[in-house]
Formats: sequence, C-alpha cells, structure tokens
Amino acid sequence: MEIILLKDVKGIGKKGESKTVSDGYASNFLIPKGLAVKKTAESLDNLKKEQAAEAKKQEDLKNLALENKSKLESLVLEYKAKSQADHSMAGSISTKEIEKDLLAKYNIVIDKRKFLDKFQLNQFGYTNLRIELYKGVVATIRIHITEDK
Repeated sequence: MEIILLKDVKGIGKKGESKTVSDGYASNFLIPKGLAVKKTAESLDNLKKEQAAEAKKQEDLKNLALENKSKLESLVLEYKAKSQADHSMAGSISTKEIEKDLLAKYNIVIDKRKFLDKFQLNQFGYTNLRIELYKGVVATIRIHITEDK
C-alpha cells in the first residue's frame, strides 16, 4: 500500500514522504495512530497545500529575523553594575536579563538559548554578543556596562 507520512517514523521515513509499506502495517498501525494516510489524489493535494503553507511560514520567520537583525545591530544596551574594591565588576549580566530588556524596551522576542556566545558578561566596557535569529541569520548586539557609583 502506498502511504504519505504525516509524522517522522523511525525506519520508514520523514514527514511528507511517500512510501510503500505492507497493507497490514499501514492499515493496522500507521493509519490508526495518525502517522500516515493512504496515498490518494486528495491526500497529495493536502500535502502540497501543507508544504506551501510551511514554506510561507518559514519565509515570514526569516523576514522577521532579518528585520530584527537590522534593529539589533543599530542599538547598544546600557547596564550599570557595582564594582568591587579592586575596580572589577561585582556579579555579571545574564543572557536572560538581556532577553527581558529586549522584550520590554524594544519589543523584540529572543530566546536566551539563541545566544551563540556563552561567556559571562562580567567586565566593564563594551562587549559584542552574537545571536542566531534564524538559520543562517546572525545578529551582533553591543552591550555597554558602566560602573554604578
């Protein structure tokens, strides 16, 4: 029986692929569990519509990422931190804090796990952080940390 996979199935194939499997496997396991549908003209049309919708969604996400990249690269985030007796910074600025500031001040949503640079922001001065906004779209944001007096 020819089927179209609705989800990835280990040992069979990936979502959207058309495969030939035994009749029993298809009708007793794959179709009842919602992992596949029988290959018909209607199911092929549905698959093409879903693929077109997914391509449109990915294109919109990439355009949003490019828009956010231009915004991020034009701004500098300012932070104040306390200093210790030897004029080194007490504590550090976390990526979670940067994420919250970007959302609150600039309405830019970024997941803290998208930061490519995994070092601590624990020195005064300017620092550049790279953020992967989308596959292949990397923005660099400038962070300025000054001494709180």
